[in-house]
Amino acid sequence: MSGPLEGIRVVEIGLWVAAPSTTLILCDWGAEVIKIEPPTGDPLRGWVASMTGWAIPSNSPFELDNRGKRSMALNLESEEGRTIARTLIDKADVLVTNVRPRVLETTGLTYERLRETNRGLVYCQMTGYGPDGPNRDRAAYDVGAFWARAGVAAALTPKGAALPHQRGGMGDHVAGCSAAGAICAALLARSRTGEGQRVSVSLLRTGVYMMGWDISIALRVKLPIEAYDRHHAVNPLISCYQAGDGRWFWLLLLQGDRHWPDLCRAIEREDLQRDPRFADISLRLQNAPRLVEELDRVFAIKSLDEWGQVFDRENVWWAPVNSINEVVNDPVAQEAGAFVDVPGPEGPIQGVATPADFYGTPWQPQGYVPELGQHTEEILLELGYDWDRIVALKEGGAIP
Repeated sequence: MSGPLEGIRVVEIGLWVAAPSTTLILCDWGAEVIKIEPPTGDPLRGWVASMTGWAIPSNSPFELDNRGKRSMALNLESEEGRTIARTLIDKADVLVTNVRPRVLETTGLTYERLRETNRGLVYCQMTGYGPDGPNRDRAAYDVGAFWARAGVAAALTPKGAALPHQRGGMGDHVAGCSAAGAICAALLARSRTGEGQRVSVSLLRTGVYMMGWDISIALRVKLPIEAYDRHHAVNPLISCYQAGDGRWFWLLLLQGDRHWPDLCRAIEREDLQRDPRFADISLRLQNAPRLVEELDRVFAIKSLDEWGQVFDRENVWWAPVNSINEVVNDPVAQEAGAFVDVPGPEGPIQGVATPADFYGTPWQPQGYVPELGQHTEEILLELGYDWDRIVALKEGGAIP
């Protein structure tokens, strides 16, 4: 094991992405993670085959969010299954779950119940709309609570355009980062007080916080917030343009008045700097469609590689608009540590890295994704069960 959370034991009762992505981060950081799954498995295990029809040998989304964990298949609808779960949680530092609150109540796995026998437990509850209100059991997924209800999709859709589709796990992964941080803060508090606590992260609040600039304006200034296209950007110098070879890039000139002379010099259009329509940032906003037209004509002259050399030479900040397949081959992403070798059954497998590094306690992936219930018997033996009891649990339906 390695990483800053070495020695911390985490139990996950999670499905799909939000809770599993949280425990993935903790696992990469060195925690031991035991994933409790229903006898049929986390539904994400079969998602690629059932939803896409792709005939591929791996389920990469599931592999990403569940590598390095141990899997225990447990029937929480049986009393013996619930007893095993409580015994396991009694020995844990952290529980992470995104199961609906009503199910946690039915199975006796609420924080109030579990803290009776484990006062130091950090109990992380992930929901769509919050764990305590009238919508606590409302079906969500991140597409509903984060993408749709929190305003993300609408903010990215100019008037009259079709709504864009969210890519898989976007809101879940942002929520997972937040939850991992909350858990670590609660563990720090426990080191001072000896007491655990319940923490919660909702997909809706994650989306609202992500859209915090726009929502703060709506709260404070009461102005209507509307999406805009590239021809009507608030600052046309921080927008996307297409080079002559058809590739897109983003200008990153956030401080428009500061960077405007650099851009005009780089594109050899000092006349634009003298044009009264574009003299300062407010005028460039008023005349944004005209400026975009001018820049479109200029950028169509050269390829992106050619413009990139010019921009770098003239201190014009920019970034290419990569496709996903371009990202995995981008040397800048590779140098940033975005990818990591994960131990696989036949050697290392290239995977996606979790987003933080530790230079005193380096992290690493703890192992390959477990098969459903791969460690059930192993964990039961660690809890003190013998083989006769394990056989009886199988016969009684508590474990598959």
